Amino acid sequence: MGRNTRKRRTPLATKAIAASAALALGGGGLIWANFYASAHEENSANQTKSAGAQIATIQCPDVGQKLTDVPDGARQGVDKELANLDKQISEAYTRLASTRQAQAGDAGFVDNAILGPLKSKRTAVIDRIGINIRRVGGKAPANLEQLASCQGMAADANTNDGQAGGGQNNDGQNNDGGQNNDGGQNNNGGQDQGQDNGGQDQGGGQAGDNGNGAAGPFADDFVNINDVQPNSRNFPNGLAANGDSGSTGTFTAKCGVNENNLFNSDNLIVAPGVDNGAHHTHDYVGNQNNDAFSSDQDLANAGTSCQNQADKSTYYWPVLRLQDGTQEFDAGDLGGGGEGNVGKILKASEADMKFVGNKQGDVVAMPKFLRIITGDAKAFTNGLKNANTSFSCTGFEDRQVTDKYVICPEGSQVVRTSNFQSCWDGQNIDSANHRDHVAFVQQDGSCANGFKAIPQLQVRLVYDVPAPTIENGQVKAPYAVDGFPEQLHKPITDHNDFINVMDEDLMNKVVQCINSGQNCE
Repeated sequence: MGRNTRKRRTPLATKAIAASAALALGGGGLIWANFYASAHEENSANQTKSAGAQIATIQCPDVGQKLTDVPDGARQGVDKELANLDKQISEAYTRLASTRQAQAGDAGFVDNAILGPLKSKRTAVIDRIGINIRRVGGKAPANLEQLASCQGMAADANTNDGQAGGGQNNDGQNNDGGQNNDGGQNNNGGQDQGQDNGGQDQGGGQAGDNGNGAAGPFADDFVNINDVQPNSRNFPNGLAANGDSGSTGTFTAKCGVNENNLFNSDNLIVAPGVDNGAHHTHDYVGNQNNDAFSSDQDLANAGTSCQNQADKSTYYWPVLRLQDGTQEFDAGDLGGGGEGNVGKILKASEADMKFVGNKQGDVVAMPKFLRIITGDAKAFTNGLKNANTSFSCTGFEDRQVTDKYVICPEGSQVVRTSNFQSCWDGQNIDSANHRDHVAFVQQDGSCANGFKAIPQLQVRLVYDVPAPTIENGQVKAPYAVDGFPEQLHKPITDHNDFINVMDEDLMNKVVQCINSGQNCE
């Protein structure tokens, strides 16, 4: 399978990555998997108490979301330092996963050998962020250094807004139609080491861990679509902006399903100029010059996979993988197997990009190079404030879940849906935290705080995925979205990205079609 190879790491670095990945996915993974087994044995209170204290992953304050006012002159330096923070967390997580034996023999090991050094490294980076901001006359947030400390996170922690955890039953919301959203409980990634979850042994992974060192997904991350109640998704983000009033037209962008095999683990929006800034692999359709080093001019001059050649927008999302032991092109790379993203990359059989209107009135044109991220790649540790996107099955799309992967019946396909923010501040194509310049509509469809309604991008991806099975608390041959390694492949971390690179005439056509009630493409 092809990839974008504009800038890749050196062979020596790749060898070092592969070695660390093999360590992370080796004996430490086995010990970690045994933790999940003992944590949920019946009539074993002592084991459960002990396991509850075991650290499954690392949660760190999201510094980037606190930076709401970064001067333009400091943005490049700050973005690179934020990418350094992500890299540090990923490296610390790898060490966490590879030292389970040492942790079992030393109660202070994680604090002393992992979290303490991580805090020191983060303190230095956060200090440099402040220097970048102040150097151009800006003012860094007060007490930014307090965000340096990280904590261990148990597998059965609860998720609240802004809190670490895996339980997505938040504030009384039951997002999966009545399922028990305990995120990481009963995560029996290696309960029975005699079971091989379909035979996946990904070069050092233990049998029973799907080849990624017991880093998920787990049985409790899945729900049968028949057990999801219709119209039960009670979630504040991702509301459809359109309705039977206001601007009722649509514009459909036909851009294919990544037939050109354009993949990389960069993120041009969040980490421009940083190789492997995403720490997971992305699918791309539309613009064909997508990597961390693409300028706006590069995007404007690029080719496009869209039928309408005036649409050079970039549409991208984390790949979906089947954890079947396949050695993909990135099996030894950071972003791929080197960070626990393993197995066969599944290409969507359908990728529908549709722009819709606003139920309260007309929409205005998006500015060229407007950037929008919907969902949160770190929602498992960040909490649900920015979580979005949902999973469903063809024939059951009135049933949507945000915090579970779905198991579809025979003949039905998996569907990923993302409804983007459709209110714009009227001035900025981006913001320091990549969120404040856009917002979701309110319940009545209106835009708050003087924001303007813009066309809402709705992305629907359909996949032919072999249905995973669950036996004795274990999931066999699961699928999962790529993600930051410390996010444990949780479905709540799914997200989607968009940069508008339509020319002015095409954007005006989009607006006209939507406002006049036409259906165009």
